Amino acid sequence: MNAITPAALLEPAPVSLRSSEGLGWDGFAATLLSVRPGTYRVPAMAHHRISVHVGPPVRANCVCDGRRTSRIQAHGDADVIPAGVPGMWTDDADCRFLRIALSDTFVRSIGEQVGVRADITPRLHWRDARVHHLAAALGAELEAEDTSNALYAESLCTALVVRLLSSSRDVAGGMAHSAGTLAPRVATRVIDYIEAHLHARLTLTELAAQAGLSVPHFNALFRATLGVPAHRYVVQRRVERAKALLLEGHRSASQIALEVGFAHQSHLTQWMQRLLGVTPREVIRAGKASAAAADTPAA
Repeated sequence: MNAITPAALLEPAPVSLRSSEGLGWDGFAATLLSVRPGTYRVPAMAHHRISVHVGPPVRANCVCDGRRTSRIQAHGDADVIPAGVPGMWTDDADCRFLRIALSDTFVRSIGEQVGVRADITPRLHWRDARVHHLAAALGAELEAEDTSNALYAESLCTALVVRLLSSSRDVAGGMAHSAGTLAPRVATRVIDYIEAHLHARLTLTELAAQAGLSVPHFNALFRATLGVPAHRYVVQRRVERAKALLLEGHRSASQIALEVGFAHQSHLTQWMQRLLGVTPREVIRAGKASAAAADTPAA
């Protein structure tokens, strides 16, 4: 599955404010873009695009796939443009939007897993609460100062594709609830795999393969079994292992961050503070204090 370069999403390109380029996302990309008033053309591309309006309302005219619309774009409104379809937009004021690109390979893979044809149909001025929520979460990944969690981004884009494919086919409900939880032996196999690969870049595809399930089905069953989504469980385990290594006091926080799968120390610090309420430095200090107390002879 080839990576998508966000900078190539539009030609000529509006101003890029944030981009997923360099974050290690594969098969999908996102860019927060700003466009000045006027008309711009989007050529036909090899990937599918979802543009979600961000910010104050803007009056816009659109010509796409033989259809013409005139509307007020409100925060969260989306346009879905399939691969191979060009378009032209005219905005009467400054416009900001999140452009999400999905490779056809990525979309087809999800379609096969949920058992539907991977047909992306054009949608203009689409208001969908789930798409808005997923796009907002993906946009937050671009805004975050720490390194993006690629596994989390993959989860969001997988859910986004499922929503796109199921919005015209009522398949999502049956797919997500066809079984209650992972079988104990399957859950054990997945957990063991995670433990053995915490240092590596884990993907939903490889975790689902350990369970012999599709990615969407695996996501639902993993959460029902462990109580948290797969990406959150992986982060929790990385933080817990980092804490254990920090308490040993043999390696620096920066070394340990890389050993447990974080891109750098600040990423470890951010997640450790969020999940445990302490920093790596505080854990190291507590470990040294505990060791000093153990070495102090009893009175």
